[in-house]
Amino acid sequence: MIKFKLPLFITRHVLFALLIGGLAGIGFVLFLIEFDHYTSTEEFCTTCHSMEIVAEPYRQSAHYRPSSGVRASCGDCHVSEGVFAATWDHFIGGKDVINQIFGPDYDDPVVNALHAPEAAFAARKWFKKRDSATCKRCHVKQAIFGTRPDTNLIHTEDAKDKTCIECHYNLVHRRVPDERVFKRDAWNRMIEAEFGLQAGEADRILAE
Repeated sequence: MIKFKLPLFITRHVLFALLIGGLAGIGFVLFLIEFDHYTSTEEFCTTCHSMEIVAEPYRQSAHYRPSSGVRASCGDCHVSEGVFAATWDHFIGGKDVINQIFGPDYDDPVVNALHAPEAAFAARKWFKKRDSATCKRCHVKQAIFGTRPDTNLIHTEDAKDKTCIECHYNLVHRRVPDERVFKRDAWNRMIEAEFGLQAGEADRILAE
């Protein structure tokens, strides 16, 4: 009978440390999974009043009220898949909490609306950089047929080298023009009209 001997440096203390370390690692990963799940929910995101403002149009969109009954929540669109990628997204997203505390008063609907374009442009760049990976959790190009006869052909042929966000935006939150045609002055005047502000008030608010 052949006996297997452990190297001399692997003592009972080393084995005990490996066991404790392994269990701690498993526990940490489970914690991250639960943390990422909780912090990706609409309930968590809208604990900030500024996000409640952002969520209002979302609740009227097809992503919240789909005919299929499959609802996409905040994290489904804005958090990467995989526990470590999701944790990193939450870590990077911490800058938004800092901006919420020390930046402009995003809880004010006017301020929120004035800063909406920058938020939209940043989000679109995030989606494009990741090839709209979170969109593809639910949407498969080859499975998109729609009501038009050529819908599937458009997605599989005409748009085969494009990513979802290049064509599909302004689906969920406040409508913001494409960055290439966006005009800050026109946007400010629109917000002033929407909220009944005096001419030039939007410019003053942004300059504060």
